Amino acid sequence: MNLDKRRVVLPVLDREQDRLLAHALQIDGRAPFRRIAEVLGVSDQTVARRYTRLRSAGTLRVVGLTDPLRLGEVPWFVRVRCAPGAAGAIGEALARRPDTTWVSLTSGGTEIACLVRPGGTGGGDTLLLEKLPRTPRVVDVSAHCLLHVFFGQDLSLFTKSGPLTAEQVAALKPANAPDRLLSDPAPAPAYPLDEADGRLLDALARDGRTPVGELAAATGWSATTVRRRMAELREAGVLYFDLDFAPRVLQGNFRAALWLNIEPAAIEAVGAALAAHPEVSFAAATTGDFNIYASISTGDAGAFYRYLTGPVAALPGVLGTSTSPIHRAFKGAGPL
Repeated sequence: MNLDKRRVVLPVLDREQDRLLAHALQIDGRAPFRRIAEVLGVSDQTVARRYTRLRSAGTLRVVGLTDPLRLGEVPWFVRVRCAPGAAGAIGEALARRPDTTWVSLTSGGTEIACLVRPGGTGGGDTLLLEKLPRTPRVVDVSAHCLLHVFFGQDLSLFTKSGPLTAEQVAALKPANAPDRLLSDPAPAPAYPLDEADGRLLDALARDGRTPVGELAAATGWSATTVRRRMAELREAGVLYFDLDFAPRVLQGNFRAALWLNIEPAAIEAVGAALAAHPEVSFAAATTGDFNIYASISTGDAGAFYRYLTGPVAALPGVLGTSTSPIHRAFKGAGPL
């Protein structure tokens, strides 16, 4: 499912209600519709019907994902520069791979940017170093290791500027969710998973709201064990729930990738500042000439200009910047 391809035009009231529901699901993707309905002041049936409509239209879905750093993986930002006219086919091919997320078309339609999760500390070389450089009409490939996430994963633009009140947010927040705006920079050993865990996580990646009964059938566990294991994985920071949604419907109309070259002493301060900016949906430290990457969303190009010349210009230790408008998303947070 490519959520970015669909253009869904909704009445203003419906869009406001959809944003309320999306914010609630961003807080807890597996919150019972009954609890969401109580917080929003509507009926269970209204919430269930609205989510079903949004998901069926390809507008919004809940996905259960894992933190690669917590699992001991080495994720990579990969930028693929293509010959004119080739980026679409290459982007679609990358989106079909199970080890890619956030596959986007940038830089005037000639560059593909994506995040690659090789699934282990030594994997991914085949994709990065062998296949892509030899692919016809690929001009150049660069890869940058993701080192630390400042903002993202289970946090999004809704976390900062969603329509729910503080009281509604508190009522929806799950008890086992980590209370943070920044990921913990302290190193931790890779969290062990077994085959049944893998089946559980695969099912949740396809549909974060998969019923417990179906998860029990997929894993061979009892329903009680499924609930307990999901709670353990969430508390350990391995499993989180995110939204894959159509940007044209639920967020700003202008999106861009921002690469920053920051003095090493200022990286933590800049990451914390970006995490608080309402325009930033994701921010992370990386290797390479540009050591911080951020995904930006604004209402239009003018608002992006004001963001660059205002909050970005005020950041400490900036040695250089690079920006690329995002024209199309081939793949979002979850599996295609």
